Amino acid sequence: MCHGTGSTVVLYVRGLAGRRPGEGCGRWRIRSARRPSAGRARRGFGLPGYDLHTHTVLSDGTTTPEENVRAAVALGLEGLGVTDHDTTAPFERALAAAEGTGLEIVPGTEFSAELDESSVHVLGYWVDPADAPLQEEMDRLRNERSRRAEQIVARFNDLGIAITFARVQEIAGAAPIGRPHIARAVIETGAATEPSEVFDRWLQDGGPANVPKYAVDPVAAVELIRGAGGVAVVAHPGLYGKGNAGLADDVIEAMAAAGMAGIEADHPDHDEEVRARYRDLAAALGLVVTSGSDFHGERKALRLGEATTSRARFEELRSHRG
Repeated sequence: MCHGTGSTVVLYVRGLAGRRPGEGCGRWRIRSARRPSAGRARRGFGLPGYDLHTHTVLSDGTTTPEENVRAAVALGLEGLGVTDHDTTAPFERALAAAEGTGLEIVPGTEFSAELDESSVHVLGYWVDPADAPLQEEMDRLRNERSRRAEQIVARFNDLGIAITFARVQEIAGAAPIGRPHIARAVIETGAATEPSEVFDRWLQDGGPANVPKYAVDPVAAVELIRGAGGVAVVAHPGLYGKGNAGLADDVIEAMAAAGMAGIEADHPDHDEEVRARYRDLAAALGLVVTSGSDFHGERKALRLGEATTSRARFEELRSHRG
């Protein structure tokens, strides 16, 4: 996920097969001749199985749905979750690319939620794309993200740092506009040299250029997914809060009470202690433990297939479909 962005929901979608996005997120651009990195098992929970968390150029990744499918087939994965942020656009392209390969496509999107000014990502699988409340919320998230970016740009201008919203849009390409794209625009002016500097000086919560973002809370996100007939899973719970303290147990308990089915405990960025913590919580709450690489192409070191969910756990997750 890009710094400052939110959650995941998996949806079926129609009518987008011919859509061709821009191919970049911020300073990262696709090299058309280069394929996604092949995954390798790390810390004992990689190939084979189902990689249930991946991204494409339709949000903040650097590879196309077709490239991800080809790489997954080459790796021998059983299934691929296509989970871009707050959009269902990649599904038909991934499904078409996987036809005849034996690779199962698990359609998805990463749905953005918020708790105490910290993003929380909720993966939802097999959601009805025609569900009006869910689609309206996703539309609102995208619109509010754009509105917020314009306001942040205006604040930078007030601070004497001349950036434009048009340039931020160019940097974002097809990805949902977020603070990382604004940070890149600031760096281009010479006011900073690294994204972390931009966040530390201006864009952290409470910073002089930051604007609070709109998002529903995690429980409401689960309810939206369940209301649309889907299966909800909290993504990388150990990566939230200050210092990555992790999502509190009582929040996960509330999400489970609302109908959440799983926890992405086995994320590549979780160390063994964090994975054990959330596996134990999953066992106590009767939740399915899932895993995915959170692959973003060249943007992050995580590799496709680096973390996968076993067929047994995947089928257990599938059994929660409404």
